[in-house]
Amino acid sequence: MSEKPSRIGGSRFLYEPFDAANARIEANERISDERWAALEVRLVRLESLMDRIDRRLWIALSGVAGVLAAEIAVTFMNTTS
Repeated sequence: MSEKPSRIGGSRFLYEPFDAANARIEANERISDERWAALEVRLVRLESLMDRIDRRLWIALSGVAGVLAAEIAVTFMNTTS
């Protein structure tokens, strides 16, 4: 007959079995959560950079359109006078 050891003192690891598979799964879940969080941070940063580039392109495009409109206006004024 096998008797269970009494739980008078010591570490719980002396009396309870260590579930390595469960610990490994929990560690992988924590790592996965951290990776997703880091990915979300990078995606937010990329989105803000894309917004800035978009704004700069529209400013450049409106500048080019303004210069072309001014050139057309100057050419029209010179031909009519």
